[in-house]
Amino acid sequence: MIVAFSVTPIGVGEDVGEYVADAVRVVRESGLPHRTDAMFTSLEGDWDECMEVVRKAVAVVEERAPRVSLVLKADIRQGVTDGLTSKVDSVERHLSG
Repeated sequence: MIVAFSVTPIGVGEDVGEYVADAVRVVRESGLPHRTDAMFTSLEGDWDECMEVVRKAVAVVEERAPRVSLVLKADIRQGVTDGLTSKVDSVERHLSG
């Protein structure tokens, strides 16, 4: 599965970069394939692996923020691996053709 999610602390002011960095650090330390962009972090693995990383990412932000917002989208598809790359590659092939 691929999970795209964002964790946002609420009640800590406008600059939330250090809190988001804590969540992204959890993702990077997980060892799962991942990508981070301006809006979401995506990671790939099985259900339990992905949900555990999301849970830990929320928990690390929750340690320092009075409230946390989580947005999550999942693509659950059996038998697909390297979806983070292959889905983008497919779009790029269509754009260049």
